[in-house]
Formats: sequence, structure tokens, C-alpha cells
Amino acid sequence: MDIKILRATEEWQRAGAYSVRIQGMNRQHHISLREEFDEHDCDGTKYIVLLDDEYPIATCRFYEIDANTATIGRVVVLPEYRGKKLGALAVHEAEKWIAECGYKQIIIDSRLEAVHFYEKLGYKLIDEKPILCGVFECTPMKKML
Repeated sequence: MDIKILRATEEWQRAGAYSVRIQGMNRQHHISLREEFDEHDCDGTKYIVLLDDEYPIATCRFYEIDANTATIGRVVVLPEYRGKKLGALAVHEAEKWIAECGYKQIIIDSRLEAVHFYEKLGYKLIDEKPILCGVFECTPMKKML
């Protein structure tokens, strides 16, 4: 694997993020396009795309909640690339970009089955009570930068 990290700032680059999300979530979990793409898929949102030989294989996005806080979401790795620490690589790159933008903390609404993944990346539970995030039960987590 020859993995390249792309900070997607142009529409053609963001298309790579959308491609991964469609294959990894829409198709696999039967999530409609309307549910997968929301009001945060817009110009103010920043995307990380991991490429394997120019083919998009993993992604995440982040956007501002307030002057000190950004949120990371839509962390998706294509099924055939899972287990290779690519989700962590995408999140780490987003964290670097978030820090460069001057934010002090990151919030993530983690799917319940991903809580351990985020704990390994330094995130702490905010509240144990699950909330509904689209079709998934999630729990809010945060990390100070």
C-alpha cells in the first residue's frame, strides 16, 4: 500500500470523501444518501481523504462548533482496508489540521462500537447516555488539544 494523505479543499477532492462514505456507509449499512449527507457537507467543512495509489479508501470530516471547538465525524474506512490503522491515521491528520486552525478541543459523537477506538486515540467519554445519531446509537467524547 502506498497511502497518501489529502487535505481535501477543492470539490474534486471532496468527491473522494463522498465516494468512501457512499461505499462504506450508504451501501454497507443501507443508509440513504439523504441521511449520510447533511447540512455540514458544505464549504466550511474540511475533509481528510486517504488514497491508495490515488484511489480514495478512508475519510473523515471536521467543522467548527464554536471558536474553541471542532467536531470530527463521518470517519469511514472502506471494508477491505479496515484493520490497518487507517481510521486512526485519518483522525490524527484531522487533529493536526484542527490544531493548526487554533481550536482547543475536539468533540466526537462515537458510535457505541467505536468508543474503544477513540479511547485509544485519547478521547474521553463526556456522557455515558447514548444519543441517536441518524441510525446509530452514539456517545459524545472529547479530547483537549
